[in-house]
Amino acid sequence: MPECRIGRVRTSRGGWWALAGLLAGVLGLALSYAAAALLHVRESPVVAVAEGIADLAPGPVVTWAIGAFDKADKKILVLGILLFLAVVFVLLGRAARRRWWLTMLGYGALAAIGAVAVLAKPNPGVNDVVPVAGGLVAWLVAMAVLAQWLRRWELTDGGEGAARERAQTRRTFFVLAGITGGVSVAGGLVGRLAGDARRRTEASRRLLRLEGVTAPDLPDGVSFGLEGISPWQTPSDRFYLIDTAFIKPTIEAADWQLRIHGMVEREITLSYRDLVSREITEDWITLNCVSNEVGGDLIGNAWWSGVRLAGLLEAAGPHPDADAVLQTSADGWTCGTPLSALTDGRNAMLAVAMNGEPLPIEHGFPVRTIVPGLYGYVSATKWVVDLEVTRFDDISAYWTGKGWGERGPVKISSKIEVPSNGEEVLAGEVVCAGVAWFQQTGISGVQVQVDGGRWQPAEIARTPNTDTWVQWRAVLDLEPGTHELRVRAIAADGEPQTGAVADVLPDGATGWDTIQVTVNG
Repeated sequence: MPECRIGRVRTSRGGWWALAGLLAGVLGLALSYAAAALLHVRESPVVAVAEGIADLAPGPVVTWAIGAFDKADKKILVLGILLFLAVVFVLLGRAARRRWWLTMLGYGALAAIGAVAVLAKPNPGVNDVVPVAGGLVAWLVAMAVLAQWLRRWELTDGGEGAARERAQTRRTFFVLAGITGGVSVAGGLVGRLAGDARRRTEASRRLLRLEGVTAPDLPDGVSFGLEGISPWQTPSDRFYLIDTAFIKPTIEAADWQLRIHGMVEREITLSYRDLVSREITEDWITLNCVSNEVGGDLIGNAWWSGVRLAGLLEAAGPHPDADAVLQTSADGWTCGTPLSALTDGRNAMLAVAMNGEPLPIEHGFPVRTIVPGLYGYVSATKWVVDLEVTRFDDISAYWTGKGWGERGPVKISSKIEVPSNGEEVLAGEVVCAGVAWFQQTGISGVQVQVDGGRWQPAEIARTPNTDTWVQWRAVLDLEPGTHELRVRAIAADGEPQTGAVADVLPDGATGWDTIQVTVNG
C-alpha cells in the first residue's frame, strides 16, 4: 500500500499515479465503446485496431490463428490489445508525475492509431471518429483532474493542520477515483446494451424475407460506363446520409407501428406485418438533399420497394380542407409534406427495402418515406411512426421552423464529374461527363459550354422514368491552356436550368456547375 510522509514528500513509488493512469485510460475506452454503440459505428476503435492488425498480418499468420483459435481469434487479439493498453495507461499515469507532456503525447498517439484504424474501414463517416475523439477527451480530462489532487496530496507541507489537509486531499482523490471507475462501468454497460439492441435489430433485419420485393435489374442504356462518373445505381452503403438523429433509432420490425390520424374520417394504425401484406410497389427514384450545393454529392439513385401512400391515405379519408401531412420519426424529427404530393399519382411510398434488401438501419429501417420530386427535408422521414393529416397553417416542422421553404419541390440541376475540377488533361478530344436530374419532370437534354462560348449539346443516356437522374457525356475539342467548363440541363418541358446563383437556403441551390481544367499540349 502506498504511504505518505509528513513534509513535502510524495506517495511511495508512484503507485497512485499508476492507478490514476489506469482509471483514466479505462474511462476513455469505456466512453469510446459506449459512443460507438450509441452512434451505431460498425466497430469500436479497439476492435477496429484489432481488425487492422489482422489485415496487416501476413496471410500464413492469419490462417494459423484462425486454425489454432477457431472463431475466438478476434476476441483473443482484442484481449491482447486491452492488456497492452492497460500497461500503457499505467506507464502514462506514472509519466504524468514528472513529464506531463509525455502523457499528453501518449494519449494523442493512441487516439491517432484509433482514428487511422476506423478511417481505414470502407466508407468512413464523421460519426466513425466521434468515439475516438470522445475517448481522447475523457483521457485528458480524467487524468488532469486526478493528477491535480495527487499533486496536492504529495505536496502537503508539514505545518499545522497538515494531517487534516492530507486526509481531505486523499479522500477527495479516492472519491474521484471511485467516480471515474463508476462512470467507466456505466459506460461499458451502456455500450453493451446499445450494442446488443443494434445487433438484435440487425439480426432480425437480415432474417426478413419480404414478399414482392425484387432485386434491382439495371435498365438497358442508363449508364455510359465511364470511370469517374457516379454509378447510375448508388450502392446502399455509399448513399448519402443526412439526418438529425445523433443516435440512430433501432426498431425491430415486430415492434414498429404507424399511426395515420388527424383530419381523417378513420384513424388507421398499421403494424409492420399489416404494411408488408399489402401490394408492394417498386421504382427507381433519385433522392437529393436541399443542402446539396451546385455540383455537390448529396444525391443518390436507388431501387426502392414499399407500399404506396395514396392507398393508405385514401383508406383513412382525408378531410377536404387538409393540405399537409405532418410526418414524425421515432426520434421525434418532423416534416410537413404537401398532401397532394402523396396522392397525385407519383410513386410516393412507405419504403421497406432499398436495392432489393430490407432498409439499412441508417436509412430508416424498418420503414421510411420516399416522395419523388421533393427534397428530403419535407418528405423523406426515416424511422417514420406517425402521419398526421393536417394543414400547413397549423403546423411547424423541424426545418421549416428554422427558415427553410415550406413545400420543397426539387429544382433542375446538373453537375460535371469528368474531368474533375483542376484536373490536367491532354489537348484534343476530351470527354466531359456527369449527371443531371429534375424529378417529376425529367431531362430532355444537357448542354456544355467552354470558356463562355456557345452551348454544345451532350449525349444523354436512357432513363426508365422522370424520377431518376440521367448520365450525360460530351466530347470537347480543347486546345492547350486553362479552360472553364460549365453545364446546364434542359427540362423535359423545354425550360433550361437557370444560371442565377442562389444558396441552398431556403429551398435549394441554383446555378451552373463550373470547373477549370488545364490542357497540356
